Amino acid sequence: MTLEKTTRLNYLFDFYQSLLTPKQKSYMSLYYLDDYSLGEIAEEYSVSRQAVYDNIKRTEAMLEEYEEKLLLFQKFQKRQELMTKLRENAVNSEKNAEIDSLLNELEKLD
Repeated sequence: MTLEKTTRLNYLFDFYQSLLTPKQKSYMSLYYLDDYSLGEIAEEYSVSRQAVYDNIKRTEAMLEEYEEKLLLFQKFQKRQELMTKLRENAVNSEKNAEIDSLLNELEKLD
């Protein structure tokens, strides 16, 4: 699995974990955040590796569907991009301190 995919799924998990079942949350957290192998998760829950794999793949698909409909991650990325551009432009502004303060407040909202 690529680092880009792992990072994306970690973000999606952050945004949408409240929509998952406790078991889905646990499997995803162990696999993506704690770097457990499928075998280690299977052993922890006394199930087969295939059951863990199927659950994780189904959950990944659900997270992607949630993102397709709600776009929380896409909007987050766009806000980050816009704030970066604003910071770059604020350096050349007379009101640099005020703009920087406002951008800090915006970041706290995320």
